[in-house]
Amino acid sequence: MTYRTIRSIIENQEVVSAAGATTVREAARLMNQHGVGALMIVEDGKLTGVFTERDVMTRVVAADKDPRVTRLAEVMTRDPLTVHPDRPFPEALHLMHEHGFRHVPVVENGRAVGVVSTRDALGPELEDFIYELLRRNQANDILA
Repeated sequence: MTYRTIRSIIENQEVVSAAGATTVREAARLMNQHGVGALMIVEDGKLTGVFTERDVMTRVVAADKDPRVTRLAEVMTRDPLTVHPDRPFPEALHLMHEHGFRHVPVVENGRAVGVVSTRDALGPELEDFIYELLRRNQANDILA
């Protein structure tokens, strides 16, 4: 089976990024304006972190932090796992499944070039991924 590359998924994507000094409030507005669920945090052209909708809820709202003064550098995920754009998309799905997140930054030569999310899984890879998970669970049941 031939899988889409991550590059093919992000080819028309604009990277939405912010600096670590950006406030959560500014970041939320930027995410809303661009219709994205994750921001790439970039310093000196290099990816340093990722900030997601989930981070707003768990690290800001639930932690009773003020979004008007809290900086992304305080609440972002530092040094996130990333994928290269030439890898097959199921590799990103595997990372998301194994680590429990919904967005994976795409990095080439240290520079953020996009982000893939679970939303991108609405293609043929989803069916194959679910089949593989079921196959593994059945094999584990047999071997248990």
